[in-house]
Amino acid sequence: MAFQKLLRFSPVVFVLLALMAGQAMAQQAQQAPQALIPSPPQIAGSSYVLLDPKSGRVLMDGNSHERLPPASLTKMMTAYLVEREMDQGRLKMSDMVPISVKAWKTQGSRTFLQEGTQVPVETLLKGLIIQSGNDAAVALAEYIAGSEGAFVDMMNQQAQILGMKDTHFENATGLPHDNHYSTAFDLALLAKAIINDYPGNYPLYAEKHFTYNNIRQPNRNSLLWRDDSVDGLKTGHTEAAGYCLVASAKRDNTRFISVVMGTSSSDARAQEVQKMLNYGFRYYESDRLFRAGEELVRPTVWGGEANAVSVGLTKDVYVTIPRGARDGLKSTVDLDSVIKAPIKAGDELGTVSVVLNGEQLVQQPVRALTDVPEGGFFKRIWDAIKLFFVQLFQ
Repeated sequence: MAFQKLLRFSPVVFVLLALMAGQAMAQQAQQAPQALIPSPPQIAGSSYVLLDPKSGRVLMDGNSHERLPPASLTKMMTAYLVEREMDQGRLKMSDMVPISVKAWKTQGSRTFLQEGTQVPVETLLKGLIIQSGNDAAVALAEYIAGSEGAFVDMMNQQAQILGMKDTHFENATGLPHDNHYSTAFDLALLAKAIINDYPGNYPLYAEKHFTYNNIRQPNRNSLLWRDDSVDGLKTGHTEAAGYCLVASAKRDNTRFISVVMGTSSSDARAQEVQKMLNYGFRYYESDRLFRAGEELVRPTVWGGEANAVSVGLTKDVYVTIPRGARDGLKSTVDLDSVIKAPIKAGDELGTVSVVLNGEQLVQQPVRALTDVPEGGFFKRIWDAIKLFFVQLFQ
């Protein structure tokens, strides 16, 4: 009966009811509950950080910029430079490296190289990453740069390129030195570079054992046995540094990097990193919002051969958000008020912003994806007249 009574209402009433229903739905959408995320767990270490390498967002931080001895985490930079040399064609996995007396005598963890022999780069790189061999680190440094000292210069230059502002190296191994230091945050940046820049070599960091000279040694990263999603990176330990670990894990499309420095034991470093990874994966996810080269908008161009230009981003854009919060993201593109030819691909034409619950997650420049040459004389005159009247009425 109630529905039949509604049928007698005028069309105006239905319009009003529809508007009221739309407003109610909009209010409900605005009042959608936010994700409930607890405080991060307490971490027993001198410093630590949990980072999304795609978006760069830091989810956990404890003294992450404090300068501390990195111990064998140093070898991540040694390995990165080896991979860089190979990528640039100056080094091959098959190159035979002579083992010097200095490399053979280097103390600490070893691959057990023999002085006077020649060993392939591939074997030394595995010894460096899996066994944390100090002798392998020195042998590679000498082969690439002529001496370990010259190689250290390259390490420090590369650290600056990667934005490792609080890092300074004195050797290729991580053996103690008063002026040899890094931070949890800087080491997370280095791990990010290893994963992103040379993905073809990254599987080495997940290998659990390596045998050389009939000596089989395990990878010291015990999380490789405990958590199938963990696929790297490196452990470190000296009396001054304590027990340190840089680890990365990937679940579905989300990857996190976790660093802890200065824990009390090898078990403790694994437990603390596992806490951070579990927290990150339980409450957050990484999402690609925009692809490089994807057209976002196509604004009008004045005075060009074409009347519009394709605008987008030159690199993928990711965000780290609470799980299930993607529908709450709001993006806007703000363009220059007047876009005139000529335009070159890559020219900045505005910005894109992404907001979640009032928090700005992304603000990136948007750029022309194609060239738009200047139009002919009559096209430019005609567009100038049209633009005059457009601006006049605006």
